[in-house]
Amino acid sequence: MYLRLAKRLLLETDKRLLWKLVHLAGWRGLWSVIKHKRRLKRGEFFPPFLYLSIINTCNLRCQGCWVDVAGKQTKIELDAMNRTLNEAKAMGNAFFGILGGEPFLHKELLDIFAAHPDAYFQVFTNGHFITDEVAKRLRQLGNVTPLISVEGSEFVSDQRRGRAGVLSKTMEGLQNCLNNKVMTGVCTSVCKTNIDDLLNDRWVDRLIDMGVMYCWFHVYRVVGPESSPELALDTEGLRRVREFVVSTRVRKPIIVIDAYHDGEGRALCPAVTGFTHHIGPSGSIEPCPIIQLATESIHDERPLREVFQKSDFLRDFRETVAHNTRGCVVLERPDLLLALAKKHGAKDTTQRQTAIEEIARITPRRSQYVPGMEIPERSWAYRLAKWFAFHDYGVYSKNFRPSDWVDPDSCGCDPASSLNRSSETCLSSSAPTVYSLSHPSHTPTHE
Repeated sequence: MYLRLAKRLLLETDKRLLWKLVHLAGWRGLWSVIKHKRRLKRGEFFPPFLYLSIINTCNLRCQGCWVDVAGKQTKIELDAMNRTLNEAKAMGNAFFGILGGEPFLHKELLDIFAAHPDAYFQVFTNGHFITDEVAKRLRQLGNVTPLISVEGSEFVSDQRRGRAGVLSKTMEGLQNCLNNKVMTGVCTSVCKTNIDDLLNDRWVDRLIDMGVMYCWFHVYRVVGPESSPELALDTEGLRRVREFVVSTRVRKPIIVIDAYHDGEGRALCPAVTGFTHHIGPSGSIEPCPIIQLATESIHDERPLREVFQKSDFLRDFRETVAHNTRGCVVLERPDLLLALAKKHGAKDTTQRQTAIEEIARITPRRSQYVPGMEIPERSWAYRLAKWFAFHDYGVYSKNFRPSDWVDPDSCGCDPASSLNRSSETCLSSSAPTVYSLSHPSHTPTHE
């Protein structure tokens, strides 16, 4: 399998683009992790990987979207974007995730990429605005990989995306990238309506035949003003996704990304481990894209390095969540988010100003953390990579107490039918001890 993958990379990609990937995302990306580890030993903090949602506008209306796609356009302007990237690069960062809305609706997106040839960008996109001309420019730049979202069959795609004819337009953008030998990936937000269509060998083989080099199977998150909880996977569905990802990695010549488990199959959250944080379209600095709460912004007068180092909200978020679960706090313990927001005076960063209410309405459900259901990596390459660069960085070993974990299933709620129950009502129905946030904050110490 490894030889087949190496052959694909050598024969099906532009060699200059492959070198850019290896050098910028590979070598320099690993170097950013090394610097992160060294900072942690000194009691300092700066995430080695940043997600940036550069614009809120989008042409689609997806189920479960948490972005104000229909609101007044908000975007990170070119000067602010360049300043943020330069400050992050000064800390050693070289790999950035670009989100929206739809990123390609930001008119200066390609100028941003061109201004930072020493950085590598992964763009989460629906592909509708990647024309042949745009794909040619991406190939010329060489430091960009589009990650194009495909949500299922034509019918399911239209249903999930809220528009007609979505799939054909997406596949057209995907093909434009592949025709120009751009390093391209395909991602899917796996939910109940598309799990059978896309979580199978037939779909992966089709991607390989097309020339797609990597894929990413996200798990649907129940968030936003219209969260569509009926789409969420149950525990068996979550196990099925993890098993498929691990199995595909040792059978198919395609790179499969995941963001929820370490090499031993133990659940983790990249925001809690400090591997990544998120910057929203208004410049707000948030734990992750789906948690739209913040106390700081890239527009603050302080340098970005100081903002991350001194943010009580982000530090308390990492420590408090790590104390209570290895899974997704949004799905499992929305009550903790409410308590953190209240404690730190975190602002709702949405235009609609209903994020707090939306969190309060979430019915707790299991996420990637299910004790006893760990599925370790079977690929030595992935296991080695995760051992070095994608693990808990000591956060869970320092903070997590399994006895304090509240199993969402223990509340006796049926997530599919409990849409009108708040998180506090559901959690209190099984009388668990809700963490009070009264533990002393861990102040970084210098060696």
